[in-house]
Parts: sequence; structure tokens; C-alpha cells
Amino acid sequence: MMNSNASHANHHSFILTGIPGMPEKNPWMAFPLGLLYTLTLLGNGIILAVIKVDESLHEPMYYFLSILALTDVSLSMSTLPSMLSIFWFNAPEISFDACITQMFFIHGFGGVESGVLVSMAFDRFVAIRNPLHYASILTHSIIGKIGIAVLTRAVCVVFPVPFLIKRLPFCHSNVLSHSYCLHQDAMRLACASTRINSLYGLIIVIFTLGLDALIILFSYVLILKTVLGIASRAERLKALNTCLSHICAVLLFYVPLIGVTMIHRFGKHLSPVVHVFMANIYLLLPPVLNPVVYSVKTKQIRRRIIRVFQRRKNRT
Repeated sequence: MMNSNASHANHHSFILTGIPGMPEKNPWMAFPLGLLYTLTLLGNGIILAVIKVDESLHEPMYYFLSILALTDVSLSMSTLPSMLSIFWFNAPEISFDACITQMFFIHGFGGVESGVLVSMAFDRFVAIRNPLHYASILTHSIIGKIGIAVLTRAVCVVFPVPFLIKRLPFCHSNVLSHSYCLHQDAMRLACASTRINSLYGLIIVIFTLGLDALIILFSYVLILKTVLGIASRAERLKALNTCLSHICAVLLFYVPLIGVTMIHRFGKHLSPVVHVFMANIYLLLPPVLNPVVYSVKTKQIRRRIIRVFQRRKNRT
């Protein structure tokens, strides 16, 4: 009877974890996390504002960058409620339905970000391979359709996840190992077979993130082949330079993802703090650093930002 009650209770709430084994240290993370979220909103907000205001940036590359910035903000906002709840208000409990909702948005926007990075790789390929037809190939209509396709794919892929979790009975611990809800984290608490969940998770990773990574790699092989065919060394460097920001964004997304996957798979002997730290880097770092990378590496955006600050300085 007691087990039945526990199962019923655990279906209605989970307990999120701040710093594993050191809950008294959670308040120390409140300010750094608040700073990260503020920088994410500020950085991506500046990118979006600059692209909107400056008509010279109304080009396919910057439209895709706008979509990336919106995705970064959305991904950050998906983790914000539970992070604030734990580190600011010391309230680690989250309802089952709220956990599933957060899980859907985190995995969904992660899939969107991967798709946007593929789209940006295609954008760079078209710009370098067919520079004269760049604007005619990537029209507003095509960019809109690509954006809708990326979003639709992410929603369709993640849509079964809440139902796969909801069908599982939870009669053991209801303590999650992260500060937010993830499919693989909630799945391990089930007291029934999770083979279907594991298989579906593996299929998602292979046919979305894995396939996206291969497409990006193949795109850059073609880009490099095209660049090496350019006679002028200066033109070759100029062409490659336009890809640097995107390459950095790809590395910021995939390197932490690979790190989290490897630690989850082979680092079971490591401290739980390491697992939480790597998962937080994967979700929180790219949205903070992507605007910095594009501001530093993209000359047009950098000039526009500097111009805005100079105008404000002159006014004062």
C-alpha cells in the first residue's frame, strides 16, 4: 500500500538537484546564473536589434543568425524557471506536468538549434559556391520555408517524448540529477523497462544531431574544395573568414554535447558534480557565447555595435 502511494506521489512531482551533495551551496550559484541569463538576453537582444535596424544586414546570413539568436534565447528561457526555483528561492520541487513541459521545450529547442546550424552551413556553401546567385537562391520565401521545416522537424521528433515518459511508473526515488528536466534523467527513475525510451532517444540522436553533424561536415568539405579552387590567396582567406563565426557556433554546440554524451556513457564513476557541470555548460554556454563570437568575428555587426555606442557617447 505504501509503495502504491509513493508511486502515485512521484507521478505528481520530481525533486530537482542544484549542486549535488551540497544543497547549502545553492545560493552561491544564484548570482553567476543570473549574470549568465542576463548576458544571454542582452547579447542576443543586441544581435537581433542590430540586424533589424541596419538594412545592410538584411541578407540571408543575418536572417539565419537572427533565427539562431531567437533559438538561443528560447533555449535559455526553457531552463530559467527551474534554475530560479532552485538557486534563488530554494524550491527544488517541480510538478510532473511542468517537468514534462520543460523537457519538451529543452529537447525541442536543442533540435531547432542543431537544424539552424545546418541551415547556416548551407547558407555559407551557397554564398561561396554561387556568390552571384546567392540572393536569388536564398530568397525570403526559401529562408522562411527552411525555418518552418527546422521547427516542424524538432516538434515532430520531440512530440512522442512526453508520452513515452508519462506511460512509465515511478515507484523509486523522485530526485532528478539536474536542475531541469531531461528525458534521459527522468527515464532512469522508472521502475519498469525503459527499452522503448532508450531506443527512441538513440534514434533521435543518430537521425537528428548525428545526421546534422555529418551534413555540416560534408558542407564544409564542399566549401573547402571550392575555396581551394580560388586562384587568389586573399580571396581564399576572405571566403574562409566568412565561415569562422559559424564554425565557432558549431563547436560551441557540438563539443559540449559530445562531452555530456561521453561522460553520461563512460563517466559513471565520476562525481555527480562533473555530470551537472557538463550538462549546464551544454545548455547555458552556447547562448551566452554565440553573440560574442558573431560580434567579434563578423565585421558588419561589430561596426554597427561600435557605431551605436559611439553615438550614445557623443550624445552624453
